[in-house]
Amino acid sequence: MNWFKKQKIRTLLSQNPYHRLHSALEISIASDLGLTIDVNRASIDEWLRLSILSIHQARTLFELSRQNVQFLSLEDISAAINVSPNQLKPFESILYFGYYATPMSLSPKKLHVNNASIEQLSTVDCIGQDLALTIVNERKRAGPYITLANFQIRLSLDSELMSQLTYYLYC
Repeated sequence: MNWFKKQKIRTLLSQNPYHRLHSALEISIASDLGLTIDVNRASIDEWLRLSILSIHQARTLFELSRQNVQFLSLEDISAAINVSPNQLKPFESILYFGYYATPMSLSPKKLHVNNASIEQLSTVDCIGQDLALTIVNERKRAGPYITLANFQIRLSLDSELMSQLTYYLYC
């Protein structure tokens, strides 16, 4: 391959972030330049750099990742847009499969102690049925809990249990 042609492609890829990659040479040069597409955070324009994708396929992949669908392999992408993994294979060198935990998976959903039912409270591992019943009965007897400190005092909870409960409850 002629040096001038390679240089022209390098310049084109460096200056045009929307250039679609059509050939193995363009993909190779893009990879050498450090171009990567993070498949779990890619924009529609980034997806469109893959010349085999239509605008509809790019939108589908973008929307799925916005809904926290994680692509872990070429097969995941191909299944999402109904193409053969072999069609995506030439682009593998520029695709990055990062994994990102969703905020919901990092912290549990918290329950409001003044609104939660016995059933809801008993789903929390460190509460159980008996404590859930006690929480609701005390709430009925003396009114709503003002703060988590008030909650701890009224129920005579030890500090270790209360430390665990702060991840699951709020006032």
